[in-house]
Amino acid sequence: MELIKTDIEGVVILKPRVFGDSRGYFMESYNRRVFDELIGPVEFVQDNESCSSRGVVRGLHFQMPPFTQAKLVRCVRGKVLDVVVDLRRQSPTFGKHVAVELSEENYLQLFIPHGFAHGFSVLSESAVFQYKCDRFYNPESEAGISINDPSLGIDWQINMSTAILSEKDTRHPLLADFNSPF
Repeated sequence: MELIKTDIEGVVILKPRVFGDSRGYFMESYNRRVFDELIGPVEFVQDNESCSSRGVVRGLHFQMPPFTQAKLVRCVRGKVLDVVVDLRRQSPTFGKHVAVELSEENYLQLFIPHGFAHGFSVLSESAVFQYKCDRFYNPESEAGISINDPSLGIDWQINMSTAILSEKDTRHPLLADFNSPF
């Protein structure tokens, strides 16, 4: 597994070794020993999966303390633009984002530490998205930042006037209106 650094400290791309032949392919999507060597110990306790159609945007979500979550995410079918926003007030990259295309073709995974909002847009006809979390989901601590916040400067690579959002995701505040506890 290869670790690729991003412009934000702690947010890293993991590129697995993929072995292909006439039968298909094989790869280790997660190996605790290798993960601990590259990133450090993280005990994942919950795996989630979603299926979405083209034009869906999910996010930008996070869990409030003390239920914050680190995540390891990947797209196992289709293609998404995965986006994370730094919510750590004391960070030199506060309010900055990283956007990475994750797809079934590139096999890339993104590690998102605590203190980040996360979301993705679906760039293919449909996409199956998986993520590992280091803490259990707590509905009372669920929060989000607006995907349309102009201060974030995110290009979701889809037509935002026809983007498909959940009702809940249309009500998230702008980053400037959010008092970050991170």
